[in-house]
Amino acid sequence: MPQATDDEHEFGEYFAARYDRVRRVAYLMCGDWHRADDLAQAAFIRLARSWRSVQSHNALDSFVRTCLIRAAVDESRRPWRRERAVPSLPDIAGVGGDDEASARRLLISAALQQVPARQRAVLVCRFYEDLDVAETAATLKCSTGTVKSQTARGLATLRRLLGEGSDTVAALPAAPGSDAKGAAGV
Repeated sequence: MPQATDDEHEFGEYFAARYDRVRRVAYLMCGDWHRADDLAQAAFIRLARSWRSVQSHNALDSFVRTCLIRAAVDESRRPWRRERAVPSLPDIAGVGGDDEASARRLLISAALQQVPARQRAVLVCRFYEDLDVAETAATLKCSTGTVKSQTARGLATLRRLLGEGSDTVAALPAAPGSDAKGAAGV
């Protein structure tokens, strides 16, 4: 049986430490745990192929995030991915206490799946991964202006989908350039 190299051991440690986080980000991108597994796997396969050529192991999180988001956006462009298994969000019973926060997350997650893929990628990077505009632009290989406009459009779409007067909308972050401050609920 061949002996595992140091590179394989390092990759295995990194994979074990980061897989759950990458899978959760993938879920936010696609809204389906099975597809999230596939996207996370694709990102880690890309990393494994590039492991020896990655110049800075401090940048691994950024590399994996970029691979994941590109895979999610590419996958969303495939015709069979445009189909929706469930046309509407089911009723959520028993909302109260911690259930209220869970219900809000479910509503935002369901609405997030209706936002165009590129806008969804920007929103996940900005508000879930907590990247600033420049880091998001570097991850998505676009300009900072594109990040700002996609953020504003994505948040506007979420507000429209959730209904302007709802409590869930109040939990959304403020649009870039506005003075209003909202809690990061995405």
